[in-house]
Amino acid sequence: ITEAEVYLSQNDGTLMTMEHARRYPILTIACGPTNSIRGASYLTGVDDAIVIDVGGTTTDLGILSNGFPRESGVAVNIGGVRTNFRMPDVLSIGLGGGSVVRVSENADGTVSATVGPDSVGYQIAERALVFGGDTCTATDVAVRLGMAEVGDASLVAGLPLAHAEAAMETIRAMVEDAIDVMKVSSDPIDVVLVGGGAIVLPQDLAGTRQVLAPEHAGCANAIGSALSKVSGTYEELVDYDAVPRDEALAAARAAAIEAAVAAGAVPETVVVVDVEDVPLAYYPGHTNRVKARAAGDLA
Repeated sequence: ITEAEVYLSQNDGTLMTMEHARRYPILTIACGPTNSIRGASYLTGVDDAIVIDVGGTTTDLGILSNGFPRESGVAVNIGGVRTNFRMPDVLSIGLGGGSVVRVSENADGTVSATVGPDSVGYQIAERALVFGGDTCTATDVAVRLGMAEVGDASLVAGLPLAHAEAAMETIRAMVEDAIDVMKVSSDPIDVVLVGGGAIVLPQDLAGTRQVLAPEHAGCANAIGSALSKVSGTYEELVDYDAVPRDEALAAARAAAIEAAVAAGAVPETVVVVDVEDVPLAYYPGHTNRVKARAAGDLA
């Protein structure tokens, strides 16, 4: 392939040109989880859900809203630095397929377990019990409980069932707590499990309507990247005393569509995927921050 156009993933689940990436490299941060969110939508046909992307060391939870990742409504800290850039609403916890499991027996005969945050990471094929290693991981627990077929199951036959069950309850509690943090109401919500480490999660989670584990879930990130659309965003401060709200929103939609086409989207495929207006109390009059986003297929 020669003279091909190069596009990079950005953290709203769409693509951007190299020129745009050079001007705004910050927008590539956290594009990994958003690719998985888009891939989860494609694999399940679901447009609204919590997507849980499990890797070897961490688990990322993000909100799928109208087929796209939800943007964070608050400032996001990166490496301890408070940012004022667009970032996806993603929560990361120290749980993955390689997370180290430690079990202790209490004086009353009960069993307690911790899972992570440390992980064997890329060394899982050498250090996990099912591969002949000496470190008990979340993957070993899943295999011992019959939830997954990885490595040699006979190598975890000596892992006490009570220990494995205690570890799985810890995993369940970690994920259910994270789901509660991400939800905006107490109503049950669909959950989609993706990522190579998703085999370590139970599929009966509290607070969910249904838990989906689609075929090819381990490839959701690559699928989301390959199927990403090109987007355009328009944002402006508008005084509704000077410009009626309906007129301002219509203008924002049109400008977002124009921006998407300019970025390389096929005009006939562009649709507006998000429109919002937020009142700004610290501005005079009835000033609102009006924002619209449109996306379409890559030309």
